[in-house]
Amino acid sequence: MGMTVDQGDAPGHPKSRRQPTRRFEARRNAIVRSAIEEINRKGVRGMTLGDVAARLDLVPTGVIYYFRNKEELAAAVFLSGLETYEQLIGRATGQEGAQDAGEARLSAFIGAWFEYARAVQEGQADPLPVFNDVRALKSDPVNDAYIGMFRRFRDLLPGTGVLPRHHRNARAHLLLSQVFWIIAWQGQTAPSDYPRTAARMSAILARGVIAPGAAWPAPRALDLAGPDPNAPAEMFLRAATGLINDEGYHGASVERISARLNVSKGAFYHHNETKDDLVLACFERTFETMWRTIRAAEQAGGSGLEVLVSIVAALVRHQMSGEAPLLRTSALTAAPEGMRAGLMQKFHQLSYRFASILCDGVADGSIAPVDVNVAAQIVSSAVNAAADLHFWTPGLAPDDVIAHYVRPIFEGLTSPPAP
Repeated sequence: MGMTVDQGDAPGHPKSRRQPTRRFEARRNAIVRSAIEEINRKGVRGMTLGDVAARLDLVPTGVIYYFRNKEELAAAVFLSGLETYEQLIGRATGQEGAQDAGEARLSAFIGAWFEYARAVQEGQADPLPVFNDVRALKSDPVNDAYIGMFRRFRDLLPGTGVLPRHHRNARAHLLLSQVFWIIAWQGQTAPSDYPRTAARMSAILARGVIAPGAAWPAPRALDLAGPDPNAPAEMFLRAATGLINDEGYHGASVERISARLNVSKGAFYHHNETKDDLVLACFERTFETMWRTIRAAEQAGGSGLEVLVSIVAALVRHQMSGEAPLLRTSALTAAPEGMRAGLMQKFHQLSYRFASILCDGVADGSIAPVDVNVAAQIVSSAVNAAADLHFWTPGLAPDDVIAHYVRPIFEGLTSPPAP
């Protein structure tokens, strides 16, 4: 079960004086719902108690009566979301007699997620918080609960008798990241089509996209060389990208970017007009790297499967190297709303190209006839999530990332471990 914040530890807090009433719990839950909306719009660091209170026509002190500070409220938001995920996973794993060890459990969970999403759309359930910058909170209870949820996600996959630990961890991270990314593209699907989308997504996650009988192609080496890594502009881009990936948009302040490079704020503004200009440049650098990889793979030729495998392998290796990371697409959730729509359109253009390559593979027989729109989002999310893979597979050699992480994208999360 998910953990909850104990509000009774602080002397003088209402809970320490009396048991909470229904009215108290109702108001507290309303504040948590308001905070979910704010975190999903602005991230953890961008949320303020004033904005949360304004949604409920309260003054900030009305929120402080229930939560001592912003961090405590954010922890309550994430713990509430983690508890909901635990319940959804429980619906998929709680009927062991009727479930097999692979596709059925994945299908049950993805179906339950979309069923919950439809209830949210209809106002019958609270929205789930976005967990993209959960590490920025630095809360031990939240981190412990998150790790617990990760293990429960891992239980949806075949057991250790089938998949060694690093394989299971890599695939669990892949699955978790796919679920968190749905929020970025579910608006392209009508709620009435959620069951159809869930079924297609489940099939792709479980079985992959390689056509029956098609052989796994060795990824081709692609040259991703970009600008001089020691150039001042590139150093600022790398520092800002790393901070945004770890702390979200608001966590990557001018002061922290400058400190990471051991330069003054004056030096920052000598090379950058504003922080937002640098953030936009980080996104543009990510777009350019991905498009350069796509063009190199297509120029090398081959089947649709060969092209896409080479693209994903090159980008995942690039992410895992840590030398010049791509900006995680999830950073968009906390970017200023004024720039968010345009950037999201560019990410959708990349996904559209992935869908086009998948169509090429269906036509030449290397890729199974899957829903290419859903498969393209799965590919995009997998590349995005590779930046965090090292947290869940410590010690995994860079040469092993293809077998542990890339092949399951194409062969399915229930496939045997690759050699």
